[in-house]
Amino acid sequence: MRRVSAANPNLHSWLAVRVVLCFALLFFAMPLFADELPKSVRQALTRARIPEDAAAIVVESVEGNGFLFSHNGEAPMNPASVMKLVTTHAALELLGPGNTWRTAFWSEVEPDENGLLRGHLYLKGSGDPALTLERFWRLLRQLRARGVRTIAGDLVLDRSAFRVPASDPGAFDKRPLRAYNVAPDALLVDFFALRFILRSEEGGVRFLEETPNDNVRVAANVVLGQGGCDGWRSRLDIRQTPGRLDITGNFPASCGERTLLLSPLSPDAHIDGLFRALWRELGGSLQGKARLGDTPTGSILLAAHDSPQLSEIVRDMNKWSSNVVARQVFLALDDEETLRTEAAAAKRVAGWLLKEGLNFPELVLENGSGLSRQERISADSMSRMLVHAWKGANMPDFLASLPVAAIDGTMQKRLVGTAAAGRARIKTGSLDGVKTAAGYVQDVRGRRYAVTIFINHPNAGAGQGAIDALILQVAEGLLAGQGAGK
Repeated sequence: MRRVSAANPNLHSWLAVRVVLCFALLFFAMPLFADELPKSVRQALTRARIPEDAAAIVVESVEGNGFLFSHNGEAPMNPASVMKLVTTHAALELLGPGNTWRTAFWSEVEPDENGLLRGHLYLKGSGDPALTLERFWRLLRQLRARGVRTIAGDLVLDRSAFRVPASDPGAFDKRPLRAYNVAPDALLVDFFALRFILRSEEGGVRFLEETPNDNVRVAANVVLGQGGCDGWRSRLDIRQTPGRLDITGNFPASCGERTLLLSPLSPDAHIDGLFRALWRELGGSLQGKARLGDTPTGSILLAAHDSPQLSEIVRDMNKWSSNVVARQVFLALDDEETLRTEAAAAKRVAGWLLKEGLNFPELVLENGSGLSRQERISADSMSRMLVHAWKGANMPDFLASLPVAAIDGTMQKRLVGTAAAGRARIKTGSLDGVKTAAGYVQDVRGRRYAVTIFINHPNAGAGQGAIDALILQVAEGLLAGQGAGK
């Protein structure tokens, strides 16, 4: 055997090269990260007069290759509607994508041969998040087809599945008529909203009432206006008195056609007025009144409607960022069969996350929709949850629920004609002082990343440019090209 002297200089050089190579390989194998904001993002924040420490950003590979970028990732932030992603992931895993909700009519007696129901009609809900006008009409049509015509008793509204305290619809932002401020309800019929269409025509403004309701009279006198369409709702003067809505103001000709949703009625009044109007159209009559009550044990099922599956509901919820639907789904996460509460739902979600190894000590859940000043999560936790969802069995349904850049939902008009178009699936969020986005981006080389950006600052409303700049950087592969990661 050849013996090599320790004093051999060639051996020292060879060993030194080996050590350097080993450290180099270890260095490049480790996920590195950059905490300096990308130039385009930094410039956009500067233009919006938003300080860098008011933004939290995490970009992470979903394929286990570590972080590309992390800035202020551990700071608890208000995520606005991006919190719907936590609700969506938890619902798909805990309830299952095929979960449905049933709304049904019950009675203690059968209708007679002339279609007379001599007792009360009970309408029992389970919290259907998607009981639209069309679906409610089909449920009534089903009841009519089964022989019911005249209801001699009362319409009894059974909403015992939820226990949600009474709330002021204007408490959040002083806009009590806005449909997004509607509280969750076991009998959420057509989102408790009236739908109106405003259409600019050569002779003026055409005002259409799409939702019939016997409990409100609408008087509209809207004239044709000039200028751009941004902020068109603010040009309307809407005044409410008992049983009446007066809508005046001007509607810009440039708007073409727009939809106005208003929620002026209490849940009981809305259901009562809508039922009477639709039931009359179907040739029926209700002789009693609408009131709250429980469905008696042993009642007879007269007609029932099952909601779309959860996978379809969360797609509509996230594409168009429906707060009302999100709160309905969130309440379903309370595993009690009746009297569900948001506090119990929040506790179950937090427990499930912890069981899945997702310890988010900063997480604050109030209603799961993001329409909250209390809800908090860090960008780092949101990113970890996105990666967890990507690896889960229900990833296809989770991914399909997100708006696609330049294609649909709240991202339809953003990043059009860029590398991010069709490659970024992003849930957006916005409140006064809050601008956020989170989701997935596939870059031009086919690599996929979880992307989260939260901005909490009085000027956050001007932060969309920074959000789009980040998404575009990832889509173009520029962050990966810099070798940034955590």
